[in-house]
Order: sequence, then structure tokens, then C-alpha cells
Amino acid sequence: MDEQDISRGLSKQKSSCATSIPVRKSFSENIGIHPFVGIINDIKRRAPFYVSDWTDAWDYRIVPASIYMFFANILPAVAFALDLVSKTDSNYGVNEVLLSSVIAAVAFSMLGGQPLCIVGVTGPITVFNYTIYDIVHRQGVPYLPFMGWVSLWGLIFHLIIAIFNGCNFLKYVTRFSCDTFGFYVAMLYLQKGFQILTRQFEDSEASGYLSITLALLVFIVGCVCQRIGSSNLFKHVVRILVLDYGTPLTIIFFTGLPYIGRMRYVGLKTLPVSQAFQPTLNRNWVVDFWTLDAVHVFEALPFGILLTILFWFDHNVSCLIAQGSEFPLKKPAAFHYDMSLLGIVVLISGLLGIPAPNGLIPQAPFHTASLCVTTLNEKNEPVIERVVEQRASNLLQGFLSLIVMTGPLLTVLHKIPQAVLAGLFWVMGVDAILGNGITRKIIWLCTQNNFISQDDPLRLCRSNAVYKFVALELLGFGATFAITQTIAASGFPVIIMSLIPLRIYLCPKLFTFDELDILDAPTASKFTMVSVGGMYEAFGHKNNSSCTNEELEIQEANRGVGLQSV
Repeated sequence: MDEQDISRGLSKQKSSCATSIPVRKSFSENIGIHPFVGIINDIKRRAPFYVSDWTDAWDYRIVPASIYMFFANILPAVAFALDLVSKTDSNYGVNEVLLSSVIAAVAFSMLGGQPLCIVGVTGPITVFNYTIYDIVHRQGVPYLPFMGWVSLWGLIFHLIIAIFNGCNFLKYVTRFSCDTFGFYVAMLYLQKGFQILTRQFEDSEASGYLSITLALLVFIVGCVCQRIGSSNLFKHVVRILVLDYGTPLTIIFFTGLPYIGRMRYVGLKTLPVSQAFQPTLNRNWVVDFWTLDAVHVFEALPFGILLTILFWFDHNVSCLIAQGSEFPLKKPAAFHYDMSLLGIVVLISGLLGIPAPNGLIPQAPFHTASLCVTTLNEKNEPVIERVVEQRASNLLQGFLSLIVMTGPLLTVLHKIPQAVLAGLFWVMGVDAILGNGITRKIIWLCTQNNFISQDDPLRLCRSNAVYKFVALELLGFGATFAITQTIAASGFPVIIMSLIPLRIYLCPKLFTFDELDILDAPTASKFTMVSVGGMYEAFGHKNNSSCTNEELEIQEANRGVGLQSV
């Protein structure tokens, strides 16, 4: 074989791997600003799976996943509604939050490109909404029309990002950013739980102490159910049942408990509700946003930008984590297309005077985890065999939320003590913290060396590298959490976005590429990241010299749908 043959062979090998493993390119080449190409490619990739997204729903896992996600989505959302009622003078209430969850579930289960991602009202958008209210209320500006224009500006910027492939920046988002933001959201859940309990002492000390007892019981029993589900206790089928239905049954049981015996005379605070399918305030569902003065229309512009920044990060990170590398997914992602759909949902929310929804953390990854079919390996340990990838569970939990807006079920919802929601916040917050990469590294640092496996990859890092990496993550969390406690809370999306350049430019100066391979990693697999042009090789993660089977499957799929180059 002569030198030319060898050269042609190497060129052919490089081109065959180019689809899934990008080489070092310039910044503009990595982003790939080609209008509409990302959206078109997403549709071409995802459309062939639309029918199977419904036929694959004939699986038992749909039942527990739908029920669990209904409780995991609706109850925190209602708890956030408590904040919105008090901090926006009832401009947003329970029905507004419920309707937002319903619209999001229907839109993203029926039309979305990533139906595994649960979309609803989140803690960050709650903080964003009542911070804007504090600002505009002092100026005498009508809040809901102002938010209508914020959503209209948000739609424009969402579409600009989607059309010009702005989601390609996700290739720069790794576990560093996701773990830091996930840690913030988990802490926000814990904080909301404590805030709910502090309000219970306003009526009486008895109400406050009984509420603390209820919240602790919900927290303890809920955590025990989670631990049993991931333990070796009992038979496998029993563990799965406890994991699937333990938390919903815990909520139901402790909702009824304070109505037994003398406890019913204490007078616990319950969830405030309004009339069925009616706004909390006496108004029409459609907001008269056109009555806002022109000067205030343009004052809404920067808030529309901040909303877009928040949703670009929060929603896409939720989708990344829901399609994490730990899940053996077979259906492709669609980040650009979903970004455009999210913009439309944001506009609808603003016109109806309801909070804008986006991807939920930790509910989104919880949803995927609840759809996992597991088997036991030789060591009797659970191993994920497959994921039931479909649209039905997301749609079903949305319909259940719609049913809650009816009169009889609003009455039932009104019976739930606020303390039960506080306990649920703690369950979800602690579960998210324990599964967070920051927590795992902190536990590793606190573990005696004798009890750390010799095969643990963190042993390959320098002694102070893990400390510095965790310190950077906690610094990002602390800055985000701190700003949300001030009047400048509406600017916290900028702090969150700053995690990305921090990871790109600072971390490679503090750590070697080998250390970054161990300390940090891509959030999703190469299969999922195809939607945003693949992974960024210059990120510090090692590139392989040859294509894997997964990469070859990706290339064949791309050629089959005739994708354009992004």
C-alpha cells in the first residue's frame, strides 16, 4: 500500500467519525449559525418515532410513572402558588399554576421533540415572577399586562435562538453547570419547605408544632420509601411497588391524618383555592396587554431577555438531565425545535395571565427514572435494561392536573395541609441533593482513605484538585442562591449563565485535561448531543480515534433522514 492509499484511508476514517465526534474547531464553527437548520434536523430525526411514541406506551411502567409525576409536579407547583398568591397580590394563584402545567403537558407531550422532559412551573420562575411584581408594583404599572409583554419579547428571543441554532451552545454545558444549578434548585426546595412551616405559627403555636410534626413524618416516611426502593430489602417486586407508590400513598395518608381525633380542632392551614376554571382575581382569562403604555412595553424588553436566558438554561438543562448518559435511550433529542415550541407556550402563558412553564428539575430526571425497566445482575443489583420512551405518561399527568381544576377536586385540594407540602419539598430536595455530583464529591472528600476503592477514578486526581473543583461549584451555587434573596433576584439568570464561561475558560487553567475527564463529564450521551452538533472535543474530554457502535448508528440514522450540516 503506497503513501497515497494510506492518506486516503485516514481521510475516510476521519470523515466517518465526523458526525458524532467534532474535532477542534473555531468558536463560530462549533456553534454553526445556519438559520432553521437545527429545527429542520430535529424534526427529521424525531418525526419517524412519533407513532412509536404512542404505541410504546402500552407498558405497565406508564401507570406508576404517571401517578408519581402527577404528585411530584402538581403539589410543588401548588406550593409555589402559595408564594405567588401572597407576593403578587393574587395576580397568580392555584388555578393559574394548574392551567400552566396543563398547557405545558399537552404541548410537550403532543408536539414536543423531547416528551420525557416534564414541563411546569418551577422555583426559579416563581422567584423571577414575584421579583418583577415588586419592581413594577412600586411604579404603578399593571402587572399582568406587563408580563404579557415580557412573554411577547420572550417569544421573539426564543425564536431567534431556535432559528439560529442557539442551542448548539449546549455542547459547552457539562455536569459542572448542571450539578451547580441542580444543587441550587434542590436547596430552593428545602428553603420553601422551611418557609411554609414558619407561616404555620401565625395562627397558633399548636398549628405550628403539629405542622412541623406532619412535615417531618412525610419527610421520614417518604425517604424510607425511596431508600427501600433502592435497597436489597424484600423481594424485587415489593421494592418496585414501594418505590412507585410509596410517595403518593404517603401524601394521601398524612393528608387525612390531621382530620382524625382531636387534631382536627387545631386548625391547620390548607391550600387556598378559587372557583373551578376561574382566575384567582375577578378578570377575564385573556390579559388586555394592548392597554400598556409604550414606555412600559420597552421596559419589559430586558425582562424578556432575562426570561429567555433563564429558560434557555433551565429548560435545556432539564432536558439534558432527563436524557442523561445513565439512561439507555434509543430515540433522538430535539433541542432547537423544543426551544421554538417553548417560546410559543411562553407567549400563550403571558396572554392568559399565568406563570410561564419550563423544564422541571428534579421532576424531569425523576420521570425518566420512573420509566426505567430494571433487571438484577449476577450480584443481585438492579441494572437498567431499557427506558419506556413514550408520550402518554406526560400527557396523563397533565390531564390529571386538568381534572384537579374541577370543583370537587379543588375542594379535595383545599383539604391538604400546607405542612404536607413542606414535607414533600424536603423529600424531593434531599433526594435531588443526594443524587447530585457535588454531594457525591463532598462525601468522597469526607470518606476515610481506607474505605475508598482503589479503582475509584478520583484517586487519579491531584490531592487538591477535587477540593478546588467542589469549591468552584459551591461558589456558583452560593452566588445564585444569594442574589435570589435580594431585590436583584430577576438578574439571577445571568449568574447561572456565567457558569458556562467559567467552565470553558477558568477550569482548564486550574485542572489538567485528565482531571477534567474525571471531575467533570458531558451530561448526556453523544447520541443525545447530536441535536446540538455533538460534543465539544476541546472541552477537556478525551476523543477516541475510532467510531463506537453508537456513533455508527447515529451516522446511519442521520444519513437516513438526509440531515443538513449544522
